Amino acid sequence: MDRAQLLLVGLPLFLFCSDIVSLFSPPPAKPATNPHHHHHHHQSNSPPLIQQQQQRSSLEFPSQKSSGSGVGNTVKIDFCSSCSYRGSAVTMKNMLETQFPGINVVLANYPPPFPKRLLSKLVPIVQFGMIGIIVAGEQIFPRLGFAVPPPWYYSLRANKFGSMASTWLLGNFIQSFLQSSGAFEVYSNGELVFSKLKENRFPGEIELKDLIGRRVANSRVIDGEFWS
Repeated sequence: MDRAQLLLVGLPLFLFCSDIVSLFSPPPAKPATNPHHHHHHHQSNSPPLIQQQQQRSSLEFPSQKSSGSGVGNTVKIDFCSSCSYRGSAVTMKNMLETQFPGINVVLANYPPPFPKRLLSKLVPIVQFGMIGIIVAGEQIFPRLGFAVPPPWYYSLRANKFGSMASTWLLGNFIQSFLQSSGAFEVYSNGELVFSKLKENRFPGEIELKDLIGRRVANSRVIDGEFWS
């Protein structure tokens, strides 16, 4: 193969390998911080900041005082990571942690069904198979028992670069579709409180705050009755 063919084959291979490495590489470790280093710096500014946060929260969410603390409660948000829902999940997580101090909010990926996951693993194999046929089909087909390549091979070979680019882009689109679940499921202490798969929409911040607030209030009532 000449340099152009090596470039056309090597570029998709490099992109695929980079996707695999980024998929399985561990997240970077958080830098260690010394809590005593900035102790005096934050101590002098903490009362005004607390007062400002209390005033701001009382203006934006008047029912925060009635919801109480979230200590001992766990909220799990299962979202479709391939659908770019992480930003919405992080926004909901920050809102819940602000409104219910001490609450544990867990973010996790909601995977698609097993058949779709299996098909998504086969898409890269088909991609590289088609690219290999486009580049070296004249040597591959005789080894497969074909004396003459089929007519569609010559159609693809006539526009080699366009055929390879179309194969790569179409395969990535199909793989992204198969890996998407479209889910945004919210659980409070193991109980489903909102499901995008059922409602076909995202929850509003105030709506989700009220849903979680009811569960937190019920858990506090149950705990109070238990200990009494």
